[in-house]
Amino acid sequence: MTADGKYLLEIKDLSVTYRAVHSPVKAVDGVSLQLRKGESLGIIGESGCGKSTLALGIMGLIKQGSIEGEIYYKDQKLTGLPEKKLKKYRWKDIALVFQNSLEVLNPVLNIKEQIGEPLKTHYNLSPPEIDQKVVKLLEMVGLNPKWRHYYPHQLSGGMRQRVLLAMALSCDPELLIVDEPTTSLDPLSKNEIVRLLQKLQKKLGFALVLISHDLGVIKKLTSRVMAMYCGQVIEAGITSEVLKNPMHCYTRGLLNSSPNLFKYKDLWGIDGEPSSGNSVKGCAFYPRCCQGEESCSQTRPLLKYVALERMVACHKGGIETFLRAEGIRKTYKLKNMEIEAVKDVSLEIRSGEVVALVGESGSGKSTLAHILAGVLPAEAGRVFYRNKKVEGRWATKMIGGMQIIFQDPFSATSHRMKVLDVVKEPLDIIKRGSKQEREEEAVKALQTVQLPVSPEFLDRYCHGLSGGQRQRLAIARALVTKPKLLIADEVTSMLDPSTQANLLRELKGLQNRHGFALLYITHDLHLARKVADKVYVMYKGEIVENGVSFEIFESPKHIYTKQLLKDVLSVSRDAPGS
Repeated sequence: MTADGKYLLEIKDLSVTYRAVHSPVKAVDGVSLQLRKGESLGIIGESGCGKSTLALGIMGLIKQGSIEGEIYYKDQKLTGLPEKKLKKYRWKDIALVFQNSLEVLNPVLNIKEQIGEPLKTHYNLSPPEIDQKVVKLLEMVGLNPKWRHYYPHQLSGGMRQRVLLAMALSCDPELLIVDEPTTSLDPLSKNEIVRLLQKLQKKLGFALVLISHDLGVIKKLTSRVMAMYCGQVIEAGITSEVLKNPMHCYTRGLLNSSPNLFKYKDLWGIDGEPSSGNSVKGCAFYPRCCQGEESCSQTRPLLKYVALERMVACHKGGIETFLRAEGIRKTYKLKNMEIEAVKDVSLEIRSGEVVALVGESGSGKSTLAHILAGVLPAEAGRVFYRNKKVEGRWATKMIGGMQIIFQDPFSATSHRMKVLDVVKEPLDIIKRGSKQEREEEAVKALQTVQLPVSPEFLDRYCHGLSGGQRQRLAIARALVTKPKLLIADEVTSMLDPSTQANLLRELKGLQNRHGFALLYITHDLHLARKVADKVYVMYKGEIVENGVSFEIFESPKHIYTKQLLKDVLSVSRDAPGS
């Protein structure tokens, strides 16, 4: 019996282990979920995370592995049922739309025979009655009934997907599990399948479990979503909230890899590879996590509520807030007037996040950056780095702290200093290790930004470098202390387009590999939407709008943001060759 009979489907601590040649592989590891009548749940995750195995486990179709845990359909426990009794529930109560239509459909049976198979199993129908039912089912999924006389290879991919859907709905199930319904389909067929599923669920009222890599499909078809990694659920919540504000580093990585959500961003996958599938002692995501610490590898984090309708499996309760600014004010006093450069600004930057601060020249962006880094004092407000108040320069004078790359690489470093000395100077200031160790770290930082490390280059004075080399040098200097937060103030504004593109891609690549948070300050919206997860829009010293970058750039709310985007688009249209 389910906990109180209110769930259509309830899974308790389900694990599925496959018998492999070398060692057992735990494809599903302690998954629990509940689904009510008519609800829709999306399951997301990288390939091999256990999504499809979970679907097969619910259907009782795991043949080469062992199952632990409990699965309930209404008041009936499915786990442990003999095959003969399980068959009574398949298709009639719970149906599965498989992923690969060509592999699933029998090539030697026509469409009518295949859709009619579940009808034969569960109902005592005559051949004419089955034919009549197949006709209705094909019409319901938008196919001409004439296709029932054809074979799978004679249909397109989109048509085969509709056939699988007709088969799954043939016995009017209360629960429909759909595994990657749009994989390999062209955009038109994909949109048709999505619209069809929306229409059918509304009409028939079945509960839906949707497994998909396509976050655009998840967004349209589900009300709740859960993310799986190495067989475990690592985040669960309301779909719209999870897509706007992921609270696990893995979920954020999945979203940032999706061209459906971030249409203008360069695509960056999650750095590293998932573990082999064997159950690990600590957090499975720890080796790839931007905020992981040694303690994370010791014990497995529990899936716990961290907010209303939001569960996360993380020892830190989700993505850490690295920088928090509250009510920052700064006024410059000139001869006959005062200029409010920053007016009551508040912002947050989380671990591993790329935040763009955009606005026209003179809007207060650089002043705010200098206050955040402790270079300038604020008249009012507070700045916290990892929950400790920033006073003076302590946050920049440490390993794993905060660093700023200034706008002008020529004035930021002395042209009379040599390359090696410029990069290792931050380590000299904090007296980190021996002189040799500091030089070795400086060389590594130079290699990271793809600058030469030959004795001749290391001994070169800064005035002998190009603008692009000076900017790379400034980045290497900032990275030598292994910062957790990097503030990049207009770092590409003085460069030619080719050098600018190379440098920005390199900086984003470094951020993706090393996992530091990045505050990218720019007046160039084209560049901002290439890299940003979140955006703050600054106008005359105030933050007038902020949010997820795909929302800000696609549907801005403030008139100033709208004008900025309008100006960007008009310049683009007026460009030569447009």
